[in-house]
Amino acid sequence: MTTLTTTEAPARKQPRESRGPHGLTWTLLRVHRSALWFWLLYVVVSAGVILWTYGPGTSAALDELARSGCRDGGMPNLGCDMLGPAGNRWDSGIVLGSLLIFAAPFLIAAWAGGSLIGRELENGTAELAWTQSVSPARWLAAKLTVPAVLITAGMLLLTVLHRLMWAAGAELRPGNFNWYDDQVFEPNGTLAIAHALLGLTVGVLVGLALRRSQAALGVALVVTGLVVQRLQSLRPHLWPAETRKSPVGFEAPDGMIVGKGSYTSTGARIPDLLCSDSTACVTRNNVAGVYLDYHPVSHFWPLQLVETGILLALATVSVLIAFALLKRRTGAAV
Repeated sequence: MTTLTTTEAPARKQPRESRGPHGLTWTLLRVHRSALWFWLLYVVVSAGVILWTYGPGTSAALDELARSGCRDGGMPNLGCDMLGPAGNRWDSGIVLGSLLIFAAPFLIAAWAGGSLIGRELENGTAELAWTQSVSPARWLAAKLTVPAVLITAGMLLLTVLHRLMWAAGAELRPGNFNWYDDQVFEPNGTLAIAHALLGLTVGVLVGLALRRSQAALGVALVVTGLVVQRLQSLRPHLWPAETRKSPVGFEAPDGMIVGKGSYTSTGARIPDLLCSDSTACVTRNNVAGVYLDYHPVSHFWPLQLVETGILLALATVSVLIAFALLKRRTGAAV
């Protein structure tokens, strides 16, 4: 009797599933981990400055104001038009916190042009990725999407904190800061995020166009600065202004001044002639009164949202041009 002996084949080992993050997103975060850590540190430091100003800084300045007799209608001892040492520290916190938010889009533009895109095209890292499992379109989409999510989250946090800081110091602001000042207006609403996203997209586009890290860094920084500056000059005209008229003049309201001058009996506007009490001047120029075009505080959000829409439209155009340029250079479907 023959005994048949069967040998079972060893079971094929199943590939072990990799644990933890993987894929293009993880690769992008790993390659640019220095930038990621810098961004996290930047947000933490900025938030720390703003929170200190919002809490201890504001409390100390208000206590100092109370001791000087300048709160609740008290008689001032040292004059209420100047801040004391604690008030000056609060003032420095406002300036520094706002400046950190204001500067972020320019740093983002320089990094996106120089490191995120320009350096990888310059040293051939991008072409190497394209020859493997990553298409040019997916590569560019990841380069835009992952930073955009992190940037939006960080800027949203800083914007919310800045608004809290601004509201807490209402008694300390008169004569120091106005709602329409650039360093207040931009960090206090949606513009902070829109500026940051514009910086990212402009940097990516410039990096693709120049393919040189140093050149892309500088050009992206300059282009972002020019766009921001141009929109700042156009801001008063992005929403219809309100007009005040008076035959004798009036105190300037608390708002963003757009224009002022004189008007005739027919309603025609003429430059402010500064006739003062000169009857001859008034009669000769048929001056009926003075007018003032301005934006009250109620125009804050309309101005914010219109300018934000323009910035996001520019960012979208930059993204479309970037994909079109990538398709033209690689011949790949984008």
